[in-house]
Amino acid sequence: MEQVEILVVGGGPAGMMASLSAVQSGANVTLLEREVKLGGQLIKQTHKFFGSYKEYAGVRGIEIAEKLTSLLKEQEDKGKISILTEAELVVFYHDQTLGYTYKGALRTLKTQKMIFTTGASERMLPFPGNDLPGVYAAGAIQTLMNVNGVLPGEKYLMVGAGNIGLIVSYQLLQAGAKVLGVVEAMPRIGGYLVHASKIRRMGVPIYTSHTILEAHGKDRVEEAVIIAVDNKYKPIPGTEKVIKVDVISLAVGLNPLGELLEQRGIKFCYIPELGGFVPWHDENLRTSHPDVYVAGDLAGIEEATTAMLQGELAGLVVAGELGYGNLEEQNKIGLVYQRLKEFRTGPKSEKTREGQLKLIDG
Repeated sequence: MEQVEILVVGGGPAGMMASLSAVQSGANVTLLEREVKLGGQLIKQTHKFFGSYKEYAGVRGIEIAEKLTSLLKEQEDKGKISILTEAELVVFYHDQTLGYTYKGALRTLKTQKMIFTTGASERMLPFPGNDLPGVYAAGAIQTLMNVNGVLPGEKYLMVGAGNIGLIVSYQLLQAGAKVLGVVEAMPRIGGYLVHASKIRRMGVPIYTSHTILEAHGKDRVEEAVIIAVDNKYKPIPGTEKVIKVDVISLAVGLNPLGELLEQRGIKFCYIPELGGFVPWHDENLRTSHPDVYVAGDLAGIEEATTAMLQGELAGLVVAGELGYGNLEEQNKIGLVYQRLKEFRTGPKSEKTREGQLKLIDG
């Protein structure tokens, strides 16, 4: 039975920062990541981040992943952290005992504190033909394109004009693909205007107040039918448009991945503004279980920047609870609170702020 001080589950931006801040405070950490390498969503993000210098403004996601991985490897060489890739937590037994798979075997460990940063899964959209080959989640296309160097088609329709839809559309254009349109059910785009402007300058139309009606094709997608919607998001007959494409990319939101915490009996709340069912947590990211913390998209769908800030906060708080860290480390907690607050200002974060208020109410 392995004995662990702090277990971090998930090696994306939140998990990497949680591990790093806890280790730098003096704690010992074990980090589990089910993929081959650390980085999570960062390893496929070739665009530059917004924000301040401290939040890696002007740095590409892939470069942030490399930087954080390097810092964690330095700590691993010092014996302060154990990094296990291709390792997946699969079961809670009792108390703080857990089971995880690693190198084809089931192993067990017992931990004092846990930080879950398991991220989110992409949503599907129901419409006739959505099971045809050629219908992909936008994140899957981004992985194929930016990680594996594969384009799954030539002509694309993007469904969803949030940041993911707009950014992936631009990256497709950079890769030489044709994006014949972006469809958004809302009357306005949900992503940053700078991303929308880039693809508009390259001739891509953005159809607001439109949705996909159906997909047609024999062996794979051959065309998509889009339709205008009214202010109640009901299709308007007679406004159909047929677009010849071989790929339909869905960027219609994310759902927090919290199944393991549900198994543990952690309290969840349904908060649409944060992505659906999220673990209840306080301002320190502590859940209804006093030794279990969350950060990143699992705590509410936001951006990689807020995921990193939440991870940093969770690592500092948990290390402090175990008696690590001096006054300087503890003062960092207040600074992270302030940076989170600053990043969440502005109209694009209005939903997040509403969701946080609902979370406080439980």
